[in-house]
Amino acid sequence: MARATMGRVILLALALVLAAPHMARAELLEVRPVQLTDWKAVFGRVEARDRLPARARLGGTLTELAVKEGDLVEAGAVLARITDQKLEFQLSAIDAQKDSLAAQLANAEAELKRGEDLLARGVTTVQRMDALRTQVDVIKGQIAAVEAERRVVEQQAAEGAVLAPAAGRVLEVPVAAGAVVMPGEVVVTLGGGGIFLRLAVPERHAATLAEGDAIRIEGPAGPQEGRLERIYPMIENGRVVADVAVPGLPEDFVDARVLVRLPIASRSALVVPETALIRRSGLDFVAVAEGDALTLRAVVPGSREVIDGVAVVEILSGLIPGDRVETDGAGHD
Repeated sequence: MARATMGRVILLALALVLAAPHMARAELLEVRPVQLTDWKAVFGRVEARDRLPARARLGGTLTELAVKEGDLVEAGAVLARITDQKLEFQLSAIDAQKDSLAAQLANAEAELKRGEDLLARGVTTVQRMDALRTQVDVIKGQIAAVEAERRVVEQQAAEGAVLAPAAGRVLEVPVAAGAVVMPGEVVVTLGGGGIFLRLAVPERHAATLAEGDAIRIEGPAGPQEGRLERIYPMIENGRVVADVAVPGLPEDFVDARVLVRLPIASRSALVVPETALIRRSGLDFVAVAEGDALTLRAVVPGSREVIDGVAVVEILSGLIPGDRVETDGAGHD
């Protein structure tokens, strides 16, 4: 009996000796509640900030189309050209009318010159000279009117050039060369002013959104972060429309869908560093300080988060506030 008691004492002393160095080097962390954010996964759509239509100012036949989908253009660039043959006929008619008036003007000026010679010799009257001068002024006025009319027609022909309203990328070209277009018809649709994400969020989450919130984006280049820039007040089909500004968002594909995570709520939770988890036989443990010893306690982990650059795991059960856990459970594996 005495020998058995002595054996247990030796084993206990040996366990304390073995545990003491580990306790000395273990880094303990007191578990306290922290605020975690609940995220709602939705799909956002890459859109151009300004979607501008380049419209036809002149009705006629589309004789030239200088761009295609995906092209980058500068503001004022000629995108297409429309021709109305009736304007060419009008210009020819105006030119013929101007030539006729020019011939009449030459004859009237010659008559005025002869009248001045006759008036100097006293053969004609002053009234006749006034009539000749008036005739010359009338013809000159008619020529000026014809020239102004020609400039109007020339401006109409020049408006056959479809110009880019702003710098951007060509998103859509709904017409083809040779098509007949009407004034005001869209020839090219441009996207300009930069790229942003547009979201359609269920209206039950509308009250949880606020401009300036951080948004997580799972982009093609990896995780990114954006800011909720604008929330539109009108609810359409049970959804709230919002815009998210994302620096460096790829502009290759407009209307592409991107996975977005929105903050919808916050809650209190217990977390431990991810390195504190110990995996054994399909179960998760953490080393908890009880007095001068470390005890493995089974826990149920939840979601994983990153807080201040440290990967942490939410503990759903197994720990209470105030527990001290070892931050590095590798020594127990």
